[in-house]
Amino acid sequence: MGFRIQVLKMGECEVAGPEVFWMSRWNDWVKLVFWMVVVRGYGKTAIINTGPPADLGALNQRWGEAFGERGKLARSEGERPVAALASLGIRPEDVDYVLVTPLQAYATGNLHLFPNARICVSKRGWIEDFHAEKFPMHVPRELRIPDEPLRYLTFEGHAKLRLLEDEDEVMPGLRAFWVGVHHRSSMCYVVDTPAGRVAITDCVFRYENIEAMVPLGIQESLEEFHLACARIGRESDIVVPLYEPEVTTRHPGGRIG
Repeated sequence: MGFRIQVLKMGECEVAGPEVFWMSRWNDWVKLVFWMVVVRGYGKTAIINTGPPADLGALNQRWGEAFGERGKLARSEGERPVAALASLGIRPEDVDYVLVTPLQAYATGNLHLFPNARICVSKRGWIEDFHAEKFPMHVPRELRIPDEPLRYLTFEGHAKLRLLEDEDEVMPGLRAFWVGVHHRSSMCYVVDTPAGRVAITDCVFRYENIEAMVPLGIQESLEEFHLACARIGRESDIVVPLYEPEVTTRHPGGRIG
């Protein structure tokens, strides 16, 4: 047995090549797709990331300043989290676990929509990306955890927040380890499926990053990149980069296992 995985699109944008591929692709534009990953099995439903907030204004103002109109996140109504999950027959209250990587608005924007879920976040990232930054953050707080999900985590959802250790098990068959690279809160989640062990992470954006060992452009540590990729290669059979458009080409319908 094992878990079944389904990816759901939460939006897309384009970025300049060097953001994805370290010091290269200067004249290229690279498409990114933001995935929510649904993990189901053994009577449990988990999702990885909740999609960007309902109002894209603040996010797109910042991304537009960096890349112009084509850098703004585009999202259809069917790509909002409640609608996307409904296409699988899942209601927000059916979700048992919400796994986050990283602490950025496109992942945390809808945490408050899942009233029965344990919210799992890297403990190291919760400290270093949010509460006690080790150096000035290049992303403002409201674009890491927007106001509404932050209020939820602070008050009515506080008891549901679970801070994951650098090596942790969410539940049998679904484990987590800290990778860094992209952000201090970046994790890798490894899921046991009938198709093999599936690693899901934001420390690589595209397959080329890990398969050709082309370092990520927007990263905080080259050393962490190489260590993370080596470990993912050893400990998984399938990799799902959380912004890779080709996931649904390699896995028709976005289904794995």
